[in-house]
Amino acid sequence: MPQTHSFDLLLRNACLRGGQGLQDIAVRQGRIAAIGPDLTGTAALEEDAGGRLVLPGLVDTHIHLDKSCLLCRCRDAGGGLKGAIAAVSGLKRAFTVEDVYQRGARTLERAIMQGTMHMRAHVELDPLVGLRSFEAMTQLKRDYAFAIDLSICVFPQEGMTQDPAVERLLVQALAEGADLLGGCPYTDADPSLQMERLFALAVAHDVDLDVHLDFDLDPTWSHLEEICRRTMAAGWQGRVAVGHATKLAAIDDAALERMTALLAEAGVAVTALPATDLYLNGRDLKHRAPRGVAPVHLLADGGVTVSVATNNVLNPFTPFGDGSLIRMGNLYANLMHLGPERFGDCLDMVSTTAARLMRIADYGIAVGGQADLIVLDADDEADAFGGIATPLMGFKRGRKSFVRPAATLVR
Repeated sequence: MPQTHSFDLLLRNACLRGGQGLQDIAVRQGRIAAIGPDLTGTAALEEDAGGRLVLPGLVDTHIHLDKSCLLCRCRDAGGGLKGAIAAVSGLKRAFTVEDVYQRGARTLERAIMQGTMHMRAHVELDPLVGLRSFEAMTQLKRDYAFAIDLSICVFPQEGMTQDPAVERLLVQALAEGADLLGGCPYTDADPSLQMERLFALAVAHDVDLDVHLDFDLDPTWSHLEEICRRTMAAGWQGRVAVGHATKLAAIDDAALERMTALLAEAGVAVTALPATDLYLNGRDLKHRAPRGVAPVHLLADGGVTVSVATNNVLNPFTPFGDGSLIRMGNLYANLMHLGPERFGDCLDMVSTTAARLMRIADYGIAVGGQADLIVLDADDEADAFGGIATPLMGFKRGRKSFVRPAATLVR
């Protein structure tokens, strides 16, 4: 008779955040069935973490897969936000579904191998590209579901109100399976009208909103307060996020305190995107450039849901990137002067609180939770985060989804 197993997976000797002693993690039907030392039972697959740190799969709340890996096509973009937007705009008309899929898959696979198991992809829709990038994302979502949950956020990068065709494309994408709406008011001819239309669409289609906002360092004006007001008026608290919000890096302490309280009251989450925000902001000041990254750890201290995410990879907006969220959190900690006492908080920004921003159910290593697990080449949290530890293997819903053997010296 065939052997029966108590579990689908037994991951032995795992070091868990905040835990005492090594633990075993047992998985059945994609869920964590038991956690404890020296669990008894058999499993279809048994792996030994060897005392290494095990985390839930990481969460990237903001990435642009559709325009990743474009450096070879526009190396002379001229720098700055306007130059990056113009360079990519000039390429979009020639995008094909196959092209976007191939570039997106390259970036997606890198992220998976770096431990990401939940991701929100922001996808541009406009008459130049039509629904081609969206179609490629839906294929990626389906083809890589074995390793990652991909959420598709459609948004108008280059404005919405000046062309009714843009809103029609957004509505069509929502009808065809887009998960949520994004926005970019600062590129629109009428920013306030774009925000009004986005909230109306979000409520009509019962979807969340994630808006690119306030991407400069001029503290004299902001769209963030309007977003908060509209969120409360629509009853959309806990369902709205903003990315960048770099003006928060340029306001004084009193203004930051007021804005933190408003964001917390409105239930509006904030995502910092360190690689892009550092690369594009403050260029006019040359070597005196400020950091230009929203201090989201301070917002978190005030009760705001926050995350740190990737944004762009190998394109004119950010000509860097290897898909590592731990590296992105580490970069944020460096530029904000955060030492080991806050490493755990920074790790939360690419895991626990990022999952809250995306409203991911059953996130985390707990009995009954979804069995999304990664094993890092480190034996504690400080070593993993401070040393940007390499993920060695991952399990999506308890099924092994990637493996990366640890490096060894050959003497």
